[in-house]
Amino acid sequence: MKYTVMIPAAGSGTRMGANMNKLFLQLDRRPILAHTLDVFERDDRCESIILAVKREERVLIQAVAKKYNITKARTFVDGGKERQQSVHACLEAYPKEDGIVLVHDAARPFVTHETIGALVDRAAQSGGAVAAVRAKDTMKVVKDGIIEETVDRSTLWSIQTPQAFRYSLLKQASDQANEAQFEATDEAMLVERIGVPVAVVESTYDNVKMTTTEDLVFGEAILKSRKKGNK
Repeated sequence: MKYTVMIPAAGSGTRMGANMNKLFLQLDRRPILAHTLDVFERDDRCESIILAVKREERVLIQAVAKKYNITKARTFVDGGKERQQSVHACLEAYPKEDGIVLVHDAARPFVTHETIGALVDRAAQSGGAVAAVRAKDTMKVVKDGIIEETVDRSTLWSIQTPQAFRYSLLKQASDQANEAQFEATDEAMLVERIGVPVAVVESTYDNVKMTTTEDLVFGEAILKSRKKGNK
């Protein structure tokens, strides 16, 4: 089944300690953004890429897409101050009445086509699905520096992107949240809010988001490992 991916790319490099949008930082001599876009460029199921960008960075991001032959990135919209606003702008630019749409972090360049395919199939069946991995560490509730409770780890998952939905469902959830001035941390939270269950698709632990300088080290290691595996 075909899909469109929406990528909010209007963030900053605050936690990365960069003086620029972290998406322009290099991994294996290519911008992080180029790696992320290439995943979807090479996926036959992906029809198009919609990016929400800062107005002042639009030309730079378009140049990255052109340099690395990202032909599916044809729609660029002005991003908002918050992620939710950027995703809403992407939804407004979607050209169809319905279909499967993915929302993916621009700084998460290592998602696999297998995970994407599983998400698309599950969203087509149930309306919505998110990539996630099982929590590996012991989890505790802490208040004022004191442990209050040890949580059952078997019920906990770390949520990633992509997050996949039927367009009509996500648009409805986004519109209602905006009208109520409700802010969510991810798209699944918007859909949960209107009473629709969201499925989990087990992803991989290397589908990490490039957030801190340590993540860049992990990213280089992942690329090196994948290159070895392709030999």
